[in-house]
Amino acid sequence: MRRREFITLLGGAAAAWPLAARAQQPAIPLVGFLHGSSATVFADRLRAFQQGLKETGFVEGENVAIVYRWAENQFDRLPELAADLVRRRVAVIAVNTPAALPAKAATGRIPIVFLVAEDPVRTGLVASIARPGGNLTGVNIISGEMTSKRLEFLRELLPSATRAALIVSQFVIVGSTRQDFEVAAHAMGLESDILNANTSREIDAAFATFVNRRPDAVFVSTDPFFTSR
Repeated sequence: MRRREFITLLGGAAAAWPLAARAQQPAIPLVGFLHGSSATVFADRLRAFQQGLKETGFVEGENVAIVYRWAENQFDRLPELAADLVRRRVAVIAVNTPAALPAKAATGRIPIVFLVAEDPVRTGLVASIARPGGNLTGVNIISGEMTSKRLEFLRELLPSATRAALIVSQFVIVGSTRQDFEVAAHAMGLESDILNANTSREIDAAFATFVNRRPDAVFVSTDPFFTSR
């Protein structure tokens, strides 16, 4: 589904619904906002989201209502929060990286717009970039695909480096980042350490491990959990 179709869908949502369902809909369309972190941590991006809606003619509280659902870094709650948005019959759902797959699993009907750090094709969100298919479209900020470039920078800064480490959270889409890191490190002759950290205590434990293993650099995956720490 193309991006302009999402704008059209939002603006004409009431006209598009069947008569039986239309009577159950609110007077103005609902936008679902599903995020893995908290409103406090991502206040700047939340303002940007609201401004983006305003620039397309939708003002919160006037001609559109936004239903916010924040997981507060409890990513196992995302499926439940996604299901709640579906029950509320929102017209569209905006999601970030950890919320993307739970939202996709929750509905094949409601349009989903994502902003993700991983390749949406490799992670199974869409069929292809040119023709996403299904009910998802969005933006990939290519953070995952920059993994090899970051290692190249390490090589330039520290030509004598022999070991690089990566810390990831199991709650987000990290498969491609992990694979890219291992492949790129191996190609550059670097040993690689990859550790999971899903709580503040596990972050401390991971860095204690890094102190013992003494990597030349530690990379942190793009993850709201780490951003909030």
